Amino acid sequence: MTDKIVVLSTCATEEEAERIARLLVEQRLAACVNVIPGIRSYYRWKGAVETAGECLLLVKSSRDLFDSLTAALEKAHSYEVPEALALAIVDGAANYLHWLGGNLRSEDVRD
Repeated sequence: MTDKIVVLSTCATEEEAERIARLLVEQRLAACVNVIPGIRSYYRWKGAVETAGECLLLVKSSRDLFDSLTAALEKAHSYEVPEALALAIVDGAANYLHWLGGNLRSEDVRD
């Protein structure tokens, strides 16, 4: 098991997704963010089943940065309740994991 995570989040527009992706990478809260446009989400919101076209963010980060990443995501996001789900990276290519870790801020650096 590694200390690295992939965080899932969705955005209403591609422009918002790109803005948030750049923000997270610039702040070194993510080493890489993939923006996947054209997804369709179905969800329950305020008692009704809704559907919306969205963009999915795949955010590569670490467990130590999850709280800071979530705070930055919530501050920058247009949604009342933005998605922020962390999935553990069990293992990966050593070179990629080394690169990922080298492009994140250290846990002792705060906003």
